[in-house]
Amino acid sequence: MKLISTRDITNSLTPLEAVLKGIASDGGLYVPAYFPKIDNRFLESLLPLSYPQLASRVMGQYFDIENLEELLTEAYSSFDTKEVAPLHKLTDNNFVMELWHGPTLAFKDMALQVLPRLMSCARPYAGGKDILILTATSGDTGKAALDGFADVEGTKIVVFFPDEGVSDMQKLQMVTQKGDNTFVCSVKGNFDDAQTGVKKLFASEAFAKAAENYRLSSANSINFGRLAPQIAYYFHAYIELVRKNVIKIGDKVNFTVPTGNFGNILAAYYAREMGLPIGRLICASNKNDVLTEFFATGGYNARREFFKTTSPSMDILISSNLERLLFEICGRDDKKVASLMRELSENGYYEITKEMQEGLSVFAAGSADDEKALATIKNVFNKYGYLIDTHTAVAEAVYENYAVYGDKTPNVVVSTASPYKFVSDVLYAVTGERIEEPFTAAKMLSEKTGTALPKQISALETAEIIHKNTSEKEKLAEAVLGFI
Repeated sequence: MKLISTRDITNSLTPLEAVLKGIASDGGLYVPAYFPKIDNRFLESLLPLSYPQLASRVMGQYFDIENLEELLTEAYSSFDTKEVAPLHKLTDNNFVMELWHGPTLAFKDMALQVLPRLMSCARPYAGGKDILILTATSGDTGKAALDGFADVEGTKIVVFFPDEGVSDMQKLQMVTQKGDNTFVCSVKGNFDDAQTGVKKLFASEAFAKAAENYRLSSANSINFGRLAPQIAYYFHAYIELVRKNVIKIGDKVNFTVPTGNFGNILAAYYAREMGLPIGRLICASNKNDVLTEFFATGGYNARREFFKTTSPSMDILISSNLERLLFEICGRDDKKVASLMRELSENGYYEITKEMQEGLSVFAAGSADDEKALATIKNVFNKYGYLIDTHTAVAEAVYENYAVYGDKTPNVVVSTASPYKFVSDVLYAVTGERIEEPFTAAKMLSEKTGTALPKQISALETAEIIHKNTSEKEKLAEAVLGFI
């Protein structure tokens, strides 16, 4: 297996080399040179397996790592449930896959407990240099990456997050992170400012020279090492539905995914390209509905008002992983992708051809604003006694609207975070009481709903704030160089 760049297919690396590099030198993203094809016999072979064993079989289609199963067993040992990603039934036709049972209570743990271990396997390619991880986060990636890479030998990790663009709990999780190799810095701007700034660092010859003693890499979902573990949990959800006698092998399943940077739903698309029987992929956006418009019109317009919402991890106008989808729907035309990305960079807009739009037929898309999401949290709790966070609520609201049109295919809503990470808004949705102090709100939410207060949240109340750094969006290089 080789990975190739979306902007130059002659630029190819092994998967481990691509994990180390993160983003291609031409600015493109690494994608598989081909999709390994699985069949019903492969799916049947997954039925008796544990989650790490199943994930090893799926990721082994891309990575030739001798001890992959052992590596994944270790990665998921810190999760608080043996299923790793349990399925919760809402109705006979609608299930929720909980991806937040890891150490940071967010779906990013599913990949970011794995990525440092893949990075360790890739170290022989680093030429004896330490690895410098540069990451921008809209909330959850930051803490999950910090937790995964803290005190990992031979690495340093830098995380930038938008000032006032993450929840109180997300911010506290990051700024209290221990580890001599960790650096956390807020950026005066939104997530797109932070993400664009980090991408510029990767493209800057001056920065590369200043940081020449390090190999640069990324923990964002632009890194294929983030995507591969995410592909696995779509196979897991499918197999779980077979185990529960909801479907038979070969039947189709829909997935509804709350979407910001497009990595999570792209992993589902990759699973489908491999042969997993997926019917529709339902892309759920909040008020920042640039993706909803793209799927409806074929035009991607980042020149729009940016909204801060109650689902901040989705407050994104430039969805980086969409580039990987463009590569597939234009027939893997690297020159076309490079041209579209240049238009986006220069004009904040591009439009795909009618032929490319036809390649989007597997997708449906919709959006839900804060009011709709909060009403959905209340309704799901009152109707099913089940508590969801603000991002999962966006997905559930979009699915409910989609289901009105009569698609009876079993659906899995992808739940990306514990409700306690967005506790003030979830409490308000359920009780109508607005309490901004996060720990008071967390205790009240536990009391009012009968759900357990996660130990990761209660421990934050007395945790020392270690990182107090802030930077202008144009000065990220100075911040990183000051740290290293």
